[in-house]
Amino acid sequence: MISPIARLGARALSKRAFVAPSTTLNTRFSPAARRFIVTKRYTEEHEWVEHDSETSLATMSITKHASASLGDVVFVELPAVGQEITAGDQIGAVESVKAAADIYAPISGIVEEVNTTLGTEPSLLNKSPEDKGWLCKIKATNPAELEPLMNEESYKAFCESA
Repeated sequence: MISPIARLGARALSKRAFVAPSTTLNTRFSPAARRFIVTKRYTEEHEWVEHDSETSLATMSITKHASASLGDVVFVELPAVGQEITAGDQIGAVESVKAAADIYAPISGIVEEVNTTLGTEPSLLNKSPEDKGWLCKIKATNPAELEPLMNEESYKAFCESA
């Protein structure tokens, strides 16, 4: 008796008749298989920055600690899209009912996008400072500038000691 595989012959086998091509494609080209690192760091000025090594985009805003210290935010000044910035530069400001604070660039680069929603909803910095209340996205030119910044654990210790 001839097996079913033998009946199909070498020609059918060379066409991979018994292997679902989608299985191979999903495994080889799956976006989940990509390797990239997202690094979140904090500054002494109470800003956070999250850098995506794949796109070199760094999203930044103020921390929850800064938001709580400021109180109800009523106005946000953002940098201009296309603006070239250097780490440490003042790039904007936040005003609340209690105080005003400057925003400093945690990393050098070019401003790619700003959160225009903050113009009409500055309270997002109180409700969601580390998610929906992001300020801007910067195309980083020197990701090594993130290294001296604090990780989450160090930032919490910094806030507790102040």
